[in-house]
Amino acid sequence: MDSEADGRARETAEAVARRSYGKLVALLAARTGDLSGAEDALADAFAAALVDWPKGAVPQNPEAWLLTVARRRAMDGVRRRRSREAAAAQLRMVADELEAAAAIDTAIPDERLRLMFACAHPAIDAAIRAPLILQTVLGFDAAAIASAFLVSPKAMGQRLVRAKTKIRQAGIPFRIPDRSELAGRLDSVLQAIYAAFAAGWGDAAGSDAQRRNLAEEAIWLGRLVASLLPDEPEALGLVSLMLHAEARRRARRDADGEYVPLAEQSPLLWDAKMIDEAERLLLHASRMGRSGRFQLEAAIQSAHAARRLSGRTDWAAIERLYLALSERFDSPVLGVNLAVAAAETRGPAAGVAALERLAADARLADYQPYWAALADFLARTGDAAAADRAFVRAIGLTADPAVRRFLEQRRIALPR
Repeated sequence: MDSEADGRARETAEAVARRSYGKLVALLAARTGDLSGAEDALADAFAAALVDWPKGAVPQNPEAWLLTVARRRAMDGVRRRRSREAAAAQLRMVADELEAAAAIDTAIPDERLRLMFACAHPAIDAAIRAPLILQTVLGFDAAAIASAFLVSPKAMGQRLVRAKTKIRQAGIPFRIPDRSELAGRLDSVLQAIYAAFAAGWGDAAGSDAQRRNLAEEAIWLGRLVASLLPDEPEALGLVSLMLHAEARRRARRDADGEYVPLAEQSPLLWDAKMIDEAERLLLHASRMGRSGRFQLEAAIQSAHAARRLSGRTDWAAIERLYLALSERFDSPVLGVNLAVAAAETRGPAAGVAALERLAADARLADYQPYWAALADFLARTGDAAAADRAFVRAIGLTADPAVRRFLEQRRIALPR
């Protein structure tokens, strides 16, 4: 097999996977109601592409090729299920095949938003809704999701399997719910979009193929939800939050690719147009009189962005906002951020004390920002030995090479 052709085929398949995985899964699952079956069928289609495409030209419409093969795989699975439900699903897929054959170049409809709201159905355990959306809509694996939600990969995998079975057995419909049903679902959808954004935003250099463009994709999904639900302030707050963070992307690395912490970034490198849009969205959301997590987090980012005008960061305001968040939402991550604000307003010893109060929380044992913050506070209090141990732990938990080099330099600078 021609290694160059094989490489092109694999590159195309990976590009389509990044761009269209959730779109294809959503379309397949909406017809069959079987989320796991749709994922398995699509995985088979990608495997077939890696075998077939290097033998000839890559299809003119790779998405349509994958969808056709996946539908046939799914149809095989349906045939093996002897039930009236299976027969109905098979008839729907036969109709899809005929439509596809008649219009192979027709754009594939985007059903991701319907899939997201199906995964956020009240019949699904609230704790697994956002992780389920991340896996089915954006193709995250269980290990990556487990890391984001501070649980073990095995436990997360088991919960995801149970949730997909529930969708099939309960016949949960793939549709955007009526306004009366939105309250119980919207938060899970917004959480998943933000988790996807955080995964993409964390790859500042764009070097991770699996996370490439995730931030842009999440912003697009957030805008879509906000356009469909213009009277939901939390949807507007989420878009504002993501835009505020994305506006700083260019400032997060210097000309040599080295990490630049927020406090040392030049506001001149921030995207002023994006910040202005974020501010307008946040102001509009605030006038609706219903504050929530994403509006408060966007307000924190707005306070950081104000440094471009005032030349200083209002840490007292940031600490008040984190306190308001922590009173309403129980999260160890919020506790770490509150400790950072406390260190800025009342000194590093206050930051150390705040983190020590969180030390018993097992979810923070492998949470890199906890150890990086602790190392910084201890270094500033003059406890070089304890700071060194915390730096070692933080460095060991850091995946980003630029951040690792930054922490290593801070460790080297400790007095010996």
